[in-house]
Amino acid sequence: MIKTIIARPRYLEKVLPFVEKPVIKVFVGQRRVGKSYLLHLTMSMLREKGVPKSRIIYINKELHEFEDIRTDRDLIAYIESRAREAGQAREGRERGGAPDAGGGQKARGGRGAESGHRSPGPLVHVFLDEIQEVERFERALVSLLAAGGYDLYCTGSNARLLTGDLAAGLGGRYVEIRVHALSFEEFLAFHRLEPSPQSLERYIRFGGLPFLIYLPLEERTVYEYIRSIYGAILFKDVIRRHNIRNPAFLERLVLFLADNVGNVVSAKRISDFLRSEKTRISPSVVLDYLGYLRQAYFVQAARRSDLAGKKIFEIGEKYYFEDLGLRHAIVGFRQADIAKVIENLVFAQLVGAGFEVTVGKTNGGGEVDFVCRGAGGEKIYVQAAYLMADEATREREFGRLLAIRDNYPKFVVSMDPMAGGDVKGVRHLALIDFLSGRWQA
Repeated sequence: MIKTIIARPRYLEKVLPFVEKPVIKVFVGQRRVGKSYLLHLTMSMLREKGVPKSRIIYINKELHEFEDIRTDRDLIAYIESRAREAGQAREGRERGGAPDAGGGQKARGGRGAESGHRSPGPLVHVFLDEIQEVERFERALVSLLAAGGYDLYCTGSNARLLTGDLAAGLGGRYVEIRVHALSFEEFLAFHRLEPSPQSLERYIRFGGLPFLIYLPLEERTVYEYIRSIYGAILFKDVIRRHNIRNPAFLERLVLFLADNVGNVVSAKRISDFLRSEKTRISPSVVLDYLGYLRQAYFVQAARRSDLAGKKIFEIGEKYYFEDLGLRHAIVGFRQADIAKVIENLVFAQLVGAGFEVTVGKTNGGGEVDFVCRGAGGEKIYVQAAYLMADEATREREFGRLLAIRDNYPKFVVSMDPMAGGDVKGVRHLALIDFLSGRWQA
């Protein structure tokens, strides 16, 4: 169990309705963004409710003690063995007259209708960390769910975790909880900082990986740690998983994306750029590698759409990093890139707030940085900029939003210290206020 608990409420609120329910709770996201931490938070919450430790099973495939669990059969055998031990411990307590402290739901005894193995009796809570490291893990999850008596949670660092056999076999009996690097508000809470230009500068420079709370916030130390995470993502989640034969090109592709944050990127453009440097890679291979990086949650893509949202353009996307600290550890933190960095921050804030985000294309060929649609039908438009340095910049940034003839909220976000107010209904927010959630007020 974790010793120091710092709540991440927006994720706990998502998982709480499904605790002890017969659905698989799946935390997905890039490595080291806090998925394991959320498993431990949930386990701590169960212990506080009185669930005995014997009825909580935790398996972390990155730990040596679990290296023998390689396949679905190994996983089921281990979990059933631990569940039997929990049942024997309960029987011992009952013979001694002690009540069961769990308070969990009772499961039917006997065999699962589809699985052929026994349910464990009282509910057993199973937490599986980095489940994609187990061969055919989806068969084990489907089988355990069918048997009944298991409250299942797992994490994964690959976007294809819930595809294929698992998605088909579960038929909607799972919930996916996307975990991101720390938002600015979470960064302040984790590092015990107050919102200020200095804390914002730290967040911009170092990013939001939770482990940074254990490190001094200085470039040499932080970037050395983050580069190790970068290596793990590329090797474990991309090169090894997809049997990449040209890792050198993959690294050059990452450098290209880091230099082109917020620019429209196409496979042909990347292929042409590499050809100019005497490297020949076909556009189809480029597309594959971009897909692998996205599946590892290393980068995210914003597709282009018309402002009415009725047409998605297939050619050209904008790419943003899940964590800016990773981007800076690769190419360095450069003041000349501040406009790109702000755009990346604004995109990450919007995605973390649950919006589907596209780049809006106007009929005249112009663009609105972000068109954001919420699950409940809400919609907002956002322009991201560094500074409103002159009237021409103000006219450009506000004009693109003023040209949109609807009544949905519209924002321009910049680092201007005196940002505030509105221009004909378009609100102007300082970046620190936007990242602090004041745009939702």
